[in-house]
Amino acid sequence: MQKFPMTAEGLARLEEELKALKGEERPAIIRAIAEAREHGDLSENAEYHAARERQSFIEGRIAELEGIIPSVDVIDVARLTGDKVLFGAKVTIVDEESDDEKTYRIVGQYEADMKNGSISVTSPLAKALMGKTVGDSVEVPAPGGARSVEITAVRFA
Repeated sequence: MQKFPMTAEGLARLEEELKALKGEERPAIIRAIAEAREHGDLSENAEYHAARERQSFIEGRIAELEGIIPSVDVIDVARLTGDKVLFGAKVTIVDEESDDEKTYRIVGQYEADMKNGSISVTSPLAKALMGKTVGDSVEVPAPGGARSVEITAVRFA
């Protein structure tokens, strides 16, 4: 069985989502389907079809989470230190052309959220940064061509 690295916070979020889907969403959609059935002809009942579509999504997500959670390998980031980029690190980089500074946390593929500054350990950026240290210049593959960035900070807190 393939193991997926993940932070403890990421695992907790997935477990909470699964709990909500099973305990709240699933019963609510079952009630919605029953209510829509009471409205008569199912072939022309938009509420029924929408509820069934939502049910399909919920059941699919439950199955997905039930497949992921047992395969998680929790990495205790709190015990990591140093200036080398590892899983769980918050890495600050500066684009060498534009001087744009960005900070990313390297996390598991199922907890990555670019809007919140978390990138997957399997992303091209994270792969390029892994194992490097503060002061290193790294070439990162990008759709518009490779970009050079400098690592200015690595934190694990």
